[in-house]
Parts: sequence; structure tokens; C-alpha cells
Amino acid sequence: MQLDAHVRAVAAQIGYQLPGDYTDPDLIQRDISSSMRRSVEACIEVGRGLAVLKAACEHGQFISRLDVLGIDRKVAAKFMQSAVKFSNVSSTRHLTAALGNQTKLFEMLILDDEQLEELELTGQTGELKLDDIATMSVKELRAKLREARANANATERVIADKDAKINEMHRTLHKRVVSLTDWPEAFTGYLDQVAAARRSMEKAIADLDIIRRDAMLLDPQPGEEDGLEKAREALGIALVDALTRGDECLAKVRNIFEKTLGALVGE
Repeated sequence: MQLDAHVRAVAAQIGYQLPGDYTDPDLIQRDISSSMRRSVEACIEVGRGLAVLKAACEHGQFISRLDVLGIDRKVAAKFMQSAVKFSNVSSTRHLTAALGNQTKLFEMLILDDEQLEELELTGQTGELKLDDIATMSVKELRAKLREARANANATERVIADKDAKINEMHRTLHKRVVSLTDWPEAFTGYLDQVAAARRSMEKAIADLDIIRRDAMLLDPQPGEEDGLEKAREALGIALVDALTRGDECLAKVRNIFEKTLGALVGE
């Protein structure tokens, strides 16, 4: 019963439909055999089946079943990595159509989840465009993916450096603040109020972005395509208004701040 529950949990996690709703390894193996075509969708389905088959096998039995299926261990690992990687992408139909074959699919494993989601939702991540993938050779795609990954790593390093500098500045400011023990009574609690206001502001901005993301991830029901596009357009107008208003308020407060308290920060 524990094994059955474990197999079902793995299947549910990666979106694999158990054959006949059974967890028997023989049935799963036959299902994989029937799915072993070279289309990208089939490759992902094979990967899902292999992951569930591995969960259903007793220790040491998975490799022998791979031998029966005629799948190399390293290739099986890439199938399973593809299933896990693409199960994190909300909708892969445009991306899988552009890839077209198993070799390109395996090359895409170098990208992280955020890059894959950006590619699926916007059609581009860095300099890599979804429309170009279908016409690229495997060699060209490999080079472009390495470039995209390198650019992402460079961006992450820049962000990390900025975060380090900001943290150092916060530590420096904290030391200055702590050293001031003779604050007027009226200032008591101001730092806590600033921290609370900052958290509220960050949460409000994050909430707006969550609304945008959820709206883009929503798939239309049959016959609702036009209505969904109109709803997204209306929502976009509302979000633009909210963001513009936020920018205006922030600019106004920053202008006043820089002429008052902000002038003291650099002293």
C-alpha cells in the first residue's frame, strides 16, 4: 500500500497518467514502449513514465527494465530530467512545437525554470527567441543556449554584487543608528514603522505581479479565446494605471525626501 501511494504521488507530481490507473510496473513499462516515438511530447511522456517506473520498481530492478526497453541509462536520465524540467512550465505546447525533436529537447535542459517560463510566456529569453528555435540546427541551438545561460549567470553575479553592496550599506547604517542612544522620544519606533511600510510596499508590488502572472497562465476554454484577450487587455490597462500611480507617488515622496532627510544620509 505504501509503494502504491508513493507511485501515485510521483505520477501526480509530474502529470503522468497511469495506464488503467494501475501502478503495476509491467503495465507502466508497456505504456512507455507504446509512447517511444521521437516527437517532443512523446519524449516528455516517456520521461514521465520512466520516473514513475523507477518509483514502482524494487531496488535494483529499474536498470533491468531499462535494458528490456532498450534505453541507455544516460538517455533515460535525460528523459526523466526533461519530464521534471518541463513539468514546471505552465504550458509547453508552443515550446515543444518549436523544438521538434528529442535532441533539441535535451539541449534545453541547460536553461533554468525561469528562463523556460519566460521563453514560453513571452517568446524570448535573453537573445534566444522561440520563433528562431524551429529553424536552428542543433549546433546553432546549442551555441545560443550556452550564450543565454552565460548571460543569465552574468546577470545573477551582477545582482549578487549589488545585493552584497546593499547589505554592507545596511550594516554600516545599522552601526550608525545603534550608536545613537540619545534619540528624542518622538523618534521611538520610527525604524520599525519604516520596516513595516517597506514590507507592505513590497507585498503590494508582488501582488500586482502575481495578478499579471496568473492572468497570463490562464488557458482559455473552448469559445472563450476572444473574451480572454479582452479581459487581459482590460486588466493590463488597470495594472498600467496602478503602476503609473505608484511611480508618481514614489517620485513625489523621493523628491521631498532628497531635499530633507536624504540630504543627511551622505554626511
